[in-house]
Amino acid sequence: MFAHMRIARPVTDLELSCRMYCDALELRKIADFTDHEGFSGVMLGHRAVPWHLEFTLCHHHPVTPAATAEDLLVLYYPDADEWAVRCEAMRKAGFTEVVSFNPYWDISGKSWQDHDGYRVVLQNSAWVID
Repeated sequence: MFAHMRIARPVTDLELSCRMYCDALELRKIADFTDHEGFSGVMLGHRAVPWHLEFTLCHHHPVTPAATAEDLLVLYYPDADEWAVRCEAMRKAGFTEVVSFNPYWDISGKSWQDHDGYRVVLQNSAWVID
């Protein structure tokens, strides 16, 4: 069993990605690095969850983000009021609401897309393991 999970994504603008995700999802910068063998990055997390996001930028050979409509970060908010607050925060942070490629995500949630095309689904339901 692992103790922690990191989700890493290349981005085109570290500062913008950091601001958008921190503002929208109440994440905070937990680490960063500058020009480490040609890469700079920032890690965003929240003390209540055992995972964090890492955004990287390659200075010498930029990687163009290649997100697809099914490349999703799905977050579950069982409380309807908190879910609505997060949805409004996504909009204010600069995310664009999009129709999900898979219609399942539109039943109890909303899909959002960032400036690089990465999608975040805010699901208004609890995660249940059968």
